[in-house]
Amino acid sequence: MSRGPEHGHGHAVAATADRRFLWAALSVLLAFMAGEVVVGLVARSLALLSDAGHMLTDAFSIGLALIAMRVAARPPRGGYTFGLKRAEILSAQLNGLTLILLAAYFVFEAVRRLIEPPEVAGPLVLATAIVGIAVNVLTTWLLSRADRGNLNVEGAFQHVLNDLYAFVATAIAGLVVWLTGFARADAIATLVVAALMLKAGYGLLRDAGRILMEAAPMGMDPGEIGARLAARPCVVEVHDLHVWELTSGYAAMSAHVLVDQGGDCHAVRRDLGKVLRDAYGITHTTLEVDHAPEQRVDDAHHCEDAHGPRHLAAPDAPHRGSGGDQGGHHAVP
Repeated sequence: MSRGPEHGHGHAVAATADRRFLWAALSVLLAFMAGEVVVGLVARSLALLSDAGHMLTDAFSIGLALIAMRVAARPPRGGYTFGLKRAEILSAQLNGLTLILLAAYFVFEAVRRLIEPPEVAGPLVLATAIVGIAVNVLTTWLLSRADRGNLNVEGAFQHVLNDLYAFVATAIAGLVVWLTGFARADAIATLVVAALMLKAGYGLLRDAGRILMEAAPMGMDPGEIGARLAARPCVVEVHDLHVWELTSGYAAMSAHVLVDQGGDCHAVRRDLGKVLRDAYGITHTTLEVDHAPEQRVDDAHHCEDAHGPRHLAAPDAPHRGSGGDQGGHHAVP
C-alpha cells in the first residue's frame, strides 16, 4: 500500500503581481488626492470630497496589497506550514470592508445634502473631475498590468476602477450644476458612487470569505472531481475528498483512495495526481492510497494485467467518493 502526498511544487507560490506597477499607481494617487481635497473644500463639493475619500482608500488598499504581498512571500516556518499566503486574502477582505463602510458614510451625507443642498462651484468640480478621470485611467492601467488573478491585487484594482466611475459621475454632476444650477446633482452623483462601492465591496468580501471558509474554488465541482477520479483504472472508491483554496489561484485537495487488490498504489497515486494537475490545475494534492478490502471489489472489474489498465469502477459505483465534501482537512502523509 502507499500513503503519501502528491505535490506538484511544494508549498511555495511565486508572487506574480509586479510590485513596480502598484508603487507607481500609489504615487500617482497620493499626489492627486492631496490636490483634490483642497479643491473640494474650496468648491464645497461633497462629490469631490467623496472622490478624495475614495482615493484615500485606494491608496490604503494598494499600500495594504504591497505589505500583504511581502508578508505572503515569506517561506513557511514554525507552525505556519503554508507560510503566510492568506495575508493577501485578509488584505482583500479589509479592502472590501472599507469600501462598504465608506459607501455607507457617503449615502448618509448625500441624503443630508439632498434635503439641504449647499452651493456648489460647478466649473471647479467639472475641471477637477476631468483631471481625476485622466489620473484614474492611468492608475487603472498600471494595476491592470499586475496579476489580477491575485485577489489581493484585484481588491486594489476594484478600488481604483470604482474611483474612475466616481469621477465620471462627478464630472457629469459638475456640468449639470454649472449649466442648470441644480446643486442636488452633486449629492445624486455621490449616491451613484456609493452604489458602485457597495457592489465592489460585497464582491470582495464574498470571494475572500469563500477562501477563508475553505470552500471549493469557484467553478470547481468536488462531486465531478470525485467521480472522475473514481473512474480511473484500478480505483475502487474515493472518499473524504476535500477541495479548497490556500490563497487566490492556489487550490489544494486531499482524499482517501481505495485501490483494487491487484492494483499498484504508487502508480494509481501518480495517475490521479496527473489528472488533477492537467484537468483542474490542482498541483498541491495529498492522497492517501490503500488497497480496498475484498468485499469492496466484488462488484468491480479486475485489472487486465500487471502493467495495463487494471480496474474501472462500475458505472453505478458511488465514487463512492463523497465529492461534495469540501473542507480544509489534510490526509496525513
